[in-house]
Amino acid sequence: MWPDNERLPADNVRMRDSSQEELDEIVRLRRSGQLSAKEAYERHVAALSGWTASPSAAVAPPPSEPEAPLKRSLLLQPVVLLLALLGGLLGAFGAVVQELLSGGGYASALIAAPIIEEALKPAGIYILLTVWPQALFGRFHTATLTAISGFCFGLIESYVYVTFYYPEGDAAYVLFRFTVPVMMHTIASFLVGFGLSRAIVDWAAGRGPFPKITRNFYVAAVLLHVIYNTTVVALDWTGVLEF
Repeated sequence: MWPDNERLPADNVRMRDSSQEELDEIVRLRRSGQLSAKEAYERHVAALSGWTASPSAAVAPPPSEPEAPLKRSLLLQPVVLLLALLGGLLGAFGAVVQELLSGGGYASALIAAPIIEEALKPAGIYILLTVWPQALFGRFHTATLTAISGFCFGLIESYVYVTFYYPEGDAAYVLFRFTVPVMMHTIASFLVGFGLSRAIVDWAAGRGPFPKITRNFYVAAVLLHVIYNTTVVALDWTGVLEF
């Protein structure tokens, strides 16, 4: 027995009505002699099998429905790019604050800077994961956006160095500052981004543990940053480069 219409979802009501029409048609044809008993039975079984195997045939979703989220995600891409660039700016600001608070020095460069900068550079991606996670199309897309944040951060940092920290640097120093460090920041941020997902938002909200993949890629990025900074400090000590 079918339940009352009031208790059925709209899809089930339409499925019931269409199925009942098919059964009524089979009965009518059988009574008029247009179907044999075997044909009526086979048609009846085929009708019931069709509803069981393909309930979606009763109520097909509008063609535009699956495309709507994709269209919205594509429309958000300018905002996505802007937030990726903003992440680099916020990371640079955080790095300046960190350096002012720590007083600079080698200890800050070797330990504090990599930990803080790699956590701050994806700031715009954190916003996307919280507000518009549908605008991110997977880990590679997320990592590419965080790489853009790292690239932006590297350019800002290098500009500050050649303009304020070491304006007397020669052309070779300027070339170095706008290539090697920028590349390092881009790669490190890509690593961090590859470990980011919606799970990091759940952790921040207290709904789950810290994701292992996020931790692993973040640690990898910090180690890369530490190795780079250690190398630079060693070159500074030996007089090969001046910073």
